[in-house]
Amino acid sequence: MINGLFETHIEVSNMEEAIAFYSHTMNLELAHIDHPRRIAFLWVTPAKKAMLGLWEKPSPIQKRHFAFHCDLEFIRDNAVSWLEKNDLKPYNFLNNGCTDPMVFAWMPAIAIYFDDPDGNSLEFISTLEGQGQPELGVLSYGDWQKITKTI
Repeated sequence: MINGLFETHIEVSNMEEAIAFYSHTMNLELAHIDHPRRIAFLWVTPAKKAMLGLWEKPSPIQKRHFAFHCDLEFIRDNAVSWLEKNDLKPYNFLNNGCTDPMVFAWMPAIAIYFDDPDGNSLEFISTLEGQGQPELGVLSYGDWQKITKTI
């Protein structure tokens, strides 16, 4: 019945600034702006199978979280430097000061977090091959590789 998540919406404090961030920095395609209602829609994928809605609201906005599915290689090798190059501060799930992506062993998936200009929590995530191992919790990718190669 369900084939995926098509659309999610977040609140932003300034629609034009949010459009600039999501279209220029995050490279999403602007689909439509409803100026009177202060709403914008952006395509998340080139195939136009997922959409992000930006709703301008007066402060305080309700901050949200959502994740972008990415290739493993991008997250493992390039995401942190890409975020830093774009003046975004990467952080891991534990938010413990480490900027290395971490593995959620229960899925398993590798992820790194960052915030948009309004403080919405964004995530780059990629599922990993193999079975989930919830007993391992959240761990570094290096530790995940060591453990899963010895099992």
